[in-house]
Amino acid sequence: MTPESIPETYVRERATKGRADLTYPPLPEPLAVGVYDNHCHLEIADGPTGDEGYESLTLVEQLDRAAEVGILGVVQASGDVESSRWAVAAAEADPRVLAAVAIHPNDAPTYAAAGRLDEALAVIDELAAHPRTRAIGETGLDYFRTEAEGRPAQHDSFEAHIALAKKHGIAMQIHDRDAHEDVLATLARVGAPARTVFHCFSGDADMARTCAEAGYYLSFAGNVTFKNAQNLRDALKVAPRDRILVETDAPFLTPTPLRGRPNAPYLIPITLRFMAAELGIDVAELGAQIAANTLAVYGSFA
Repeated sequence: MTPESIPETYVRERATKGRADLTYPPLPEPLAVGVYDNHCHLEIADGPTGDEGYESLTLVEQLDRAAEVGILGVVQASGDVESSRWAVAAAEADPRVLAAVAIHPNDAPTYAAAGRLDEALAVIDELAAHPRTRAIGETGLDYFRTEAEGRPAQHDSFEAHIALAKKHGIAMQIHDRDAHEDVLATLARVGAPARTVFHCFSGDADMARTCAEAGYYLSFAGNVTFKNAQNLRDALKVAPRDRILVETDAPFLTPTPLRGRPNAPYLIPITLRFMAAELGIDVAELGAQIAANTLAVYGSFA
């Protein structure tokens, strides 16, 4: 199976919809030490752009551009059955990709309302057994986009995903939006997987300390560069170096000064250099640590 053989049925909210320039930015200066993109959604740009206007890039084009600037590989995250299948197919097709499979917390209530959540979780269970699937994700809680009536389904789905990560002995990528206390409480109550990652970490320094004490990993995206994101920069500075990851969440969260244009794994160097400057350390030193952290979480890409 190849990514091209899977129907393009995965639809997400486009964070850049309606903005003027949806073409990809130029490549930044390459990194001296390679790193990995902890979390991206490359299926969104792979194929016809449709009425959203995204410039189309195939999986291979994305990965080749990333390789030009020192990105060694990507973890392709998922949000529903179709994108989870796409992620596994991508990981089968190219050794630079590992898959993360899950039902997104904002999609869980929709599946539940249709009576299909258990069926969808059974598919995730099957896909999680694939040797190129190294994480359950993204899963968690989102109180920003899901109203109170949909939250019980989110909680049920989150706990089911935690169980799947433990069952298969793989990592878990958490989506946490406006739900910090309940996410942390759920992990403490049911027990977190051995390798738990807060994708696009959105908390503050106090939450970063709590996560560090629990042994969780914190993944920072392009929004750490945003002017109004001092909480993320504070969190970065208190996070243990051996618990830091970097990601794009592509095509979303494009770092400053390129906000409004699509994000891609090849833009990781911008975020990484910003993080190194905030920490007052050499970019190569931070890159080497993050690369080692990524492999500790997901295992080898080879």
